[in-house]
Amino acid sequence: MTTETSNTATTTATGMSAATGTATASVLRTPYQRSVAAYWNINRNDPVNLRLGEIDGLYHHHYGIGEVDPSVLVGPAETRDERIIAELHRLETAQANLLLDHLGDISPTDLLLDAGSGRGGTSLMAHQRFGCRVDGVTISEYQVGFANEQAAAHGVSDQVRFHFRNMLGTGFETGSRQGIWTNETTMYVDLFELFGEFSRLLPFGGRYVCITGCFNDITGGRSKAVSRIDEHYTCNIHRRSDYFRALAANRLAPINVFDLTDATIPYWELRAESSVATGIEEAFLNAYREGSFHYLLIVADRI
Repeated sequence: MTTETSNTATTTATGMSAATGTATASVLRTPYQRSVAAYWNINRNDPVNLRLGEIDGLYHHHYGIGEVDPSVLVGPAETRDERIIAELHRLETAQANLLLDHLGDISPTDLLLDAGSGRGGTSLMAHQRFGCRVDGVTISEYQVGFANEQAAAHGVSDQVRFHFRNMLGTGFETGSRQGIWTNETTMYVDLFELFGEFSRLLPFGGRYVCITGCFNDITGGRSKAVSRIDEHYTCNIHRRSDYFRALAANRLAPINVFDLTDATIPYWELRAESSVATGIEEAFLNAYREGSFHYLLIVADRI
């Protein structure tokens, strides 16, 4: 069990926090963080996440990889969208499985951290795979409540828990995490501060896995398409080189880097054909195809 700081919020399954105003302020440190948290606290009916998760109770907040099964685009018109939704969910789950593949040897006694855990799908998958304790942190109290409800529905609330905490300062015990991951959440924070916290939490040899979108240094600054993505998600996409500078500065040594850009394009092409399309699909496809935006998986060990 980890040691928790005294100012940590206790959040119920309904998403209502028992934190005092002071404790909440310690989690939401800046106006920007408060605005991001408010967006997710209010945005409770986003079909692109909810409809997909209803298939098996694994609610993701990331995108998919892999080739699309072409059969979903043929057949009865009245069930076409249902087939596309199921395929999008399969591709998102494949992405999460790929991330978990790179956590290394995890035993049932290890502790894992899902930083920026959203509605908790990947945390549940990690426990299913490794049988170990998983903690998720997010600055959205609504997401904490939703994810804890899912853990209870899956019968694992004693092993998978979600907390109203800031991933820049989790309050968990130093050296307590054998593995940490972020899945499309690093564009909301300062990388040097984030990786400093992860370096504190990981023991020597502990593993950090990141999947993220980043803009291409070689093509210069943010392209129009990347800027459009930033605007849509109220985020600040980092340049590719920033990840490796921040990792090196915090004793996190990359051991593998995979470019998933080509592998994610089919997901976005299919999503553009679905009822859950939001209009941002064109920006992603343009950014990937023009080479201004990369989708990376980075695996790093604590040294």
